[in-house]
Amino acid sequence: MTLWLVGVYNGLIKLKNRVDEAWSDIDVQLKRRYDLIPNLINTVKGYATHEKELFEKVTQARAAAISAGNVHDQEKAENMLTGALKSVFAVAENYPDLKANQNFLELQRELSDTENKIQASRRFYNGNVRDFNTKIEVFPNNLIASKLNFSKREFFEADEVEKENVKVEF
Repeated sequence: MTLWLVGVYNGLIKLKNRVDEAWSDIDVQLKRRYDLIPNLINTVKGYATHEKELFEKVTQARAAAISAGNVHDQEKAENMLTGALKSVFAVAENYPDLKANQNFLELQRELSDTENKIQASRRFYNGNVRDFNTKIEVFPNNLIASKLNFSKREFFEADEVEKENVKVEF
């Protein structure tokens, strides 16, 4: 009986640590994204000087994302930031010189790469959350997990804006 309890406890700790590691992976990619955004905005500002409201929106969304405290707040802030960045790239379409600017193209490529890494990190995190939540919900583990204060973790989900298809116009 004692060995079984130790085994369940160690399994819970292992999965909890994997969830924490997966969240850390998301955090690393988000930090990279936050570092790229000011460079992108400064490059676009040089061409689109009258888009001040858009730049303020991106800056505010970035600040909100950086200061988010929990998974739900982070998810909401990241979705706002994604929408704001889509607006920047939509505005860039109106400036042929900007679209041809090597610095802008490199920043756009790096940001796209980072977005892909964020998506992969989210999937990895959500897979670990699924495994952890399953482990603490199944019988008889649920009896032990509740006594040891293990609680379910939240998934990192896309909001309705992210689920919409991107409009491409020629």
